[in-house]
Amino acid sequence: MMVYYVALGIGIVAGIAGQILLKAGADSPDFMSQLLRPSTLCGLALYASAAFLYLIALRKIPVSVAFPSVSLSYAIVAVLGHFLFGEPFGIKQIGGIALIMGGVVLINQG
Repeated sequence: MMVYYVALGIGIVAGIAGQILLKAGADSPDFMSQLLRPSTLCGLALYASAAFLYLIALRKIPVSVAFPSVSLSYAIVAVLGHFLFGEPFGIKQIGGIALIMGGVVLINQG
């Protein structure tokens, strides 16, 4: 069973890295140059890898546990967005992240 949770964890990390790379590629002057940037292409490849790993995880992990666990990526990406791109991060973001983390902990109890 551990291999499926490892696949889920690696998939979450791949999704986070993909999102950060997509954001890094978003400073292009037009959509086509953004789409063809190496960071965008790598970000899309990581998203595909994340989806593949998620499929593996779903073989044994209930979707009612796996999908909410993916929401950890929202919290991590918000924090990384603040540190890497200077995006706003205030009390509302902290509260939202706390709620996400608490929900993931509750769902994974069992």
